[in-house]
Amino acid sequence: MGNLELTPKPNHSLFRLMAIGTWRTSTDPSVYGAMQVEMGAAERYLEAFRTATGKRLTVSHMMAKAMGEVFERVPDANSVLRFNRLYRRSRVGVFFQVVLKDELTGEADLSGATIFDPKDKSLLEIVEEFEARTARTRDRTDPKEKGRSVVRWIPHLLLNGFFSMISFLTGALNLNLTALGIPKDPFGSVMVTNIGSLGLEEAYAPLVPYSRVPMVVSMGKVVDRPVVRDGAVVPGRVMQLSATIDHRVLDGAHAAAMADVVRDWFEHPYERFGPIPGDAG
Repeated sequence: MGNLELTPKPNHSLFRLMAIGTWRTSTDPSVYGAMQVEMGAAERYLEAFRTATGKRLTVSHMMAKAMGEVFERVPDANSVLRFNRLYRRSRVGVFFQVVLKDELTGEADLSGATIFDPKDKSLLEIVEEFEARTARTRDRTDPKEKGRSVVRWIPHLLLNGFFSMISFLTGALNLNLTALGIPKDPFGSVMVTNIGSLGLEEAYAPLVPYSRVPMVVSMGKVVDRPVVRDGAVVPGRVMQLSATIDHRVLDGAHAAAMADVVRDWFEHPYERFGPIPGDAG
């Protein structure tokens, strides 16, 4: 079995073929977009969930669940580009960046945890899985952390070539290199970074070319802002969502459809995320 479970997309639109032929790598065709999401209802849901379950539900957990619906509605977004052809992934994986401390330098380091098949999991299951995965990442017991440690031994001049080679073997050729310490499908379908946890309201994260993930979403800090409801300006709680996408894989129509799903889920949490476990109300 390969690194990913893929199915070739049978037909490509004319624009998709032109986009693939126009740009050579994901560093060339980056498209940026942002939107504000009202978070008042989501924050009330989050607090009620924590009270009822004793589990620390976060906006990141809710985003994982919402992304499951995003890829259900927009399956073309769950794709990988190989040899100028799009392949749909069989599974949905949501990769969340995790802040670590470098063991040697003491400086901030980044790794991540991936939640697979979030649409088929409850929020409670996502919370518990996320906690377990991030704990293994932070204490360096996750298998992917062993693979990352190999990078220390690569001469600096060879780093670009090393990552290009890994991308070609696992992405283009779709080879399973777990026997060599390279984790299988470590980055999933989309990367999500919670910059709000760092106190930032807005930022655009770069695509990671060797990962072949076509979209990175940044979640800003939830802040007080005036919003318009029923024609009146009232106080509100909003979150800025910023996205960087690979225009060879995704375009404005995809982005608009995905944005509609995310906004709908966060602004109507009780209807979309479902009842809170153990909540009598």
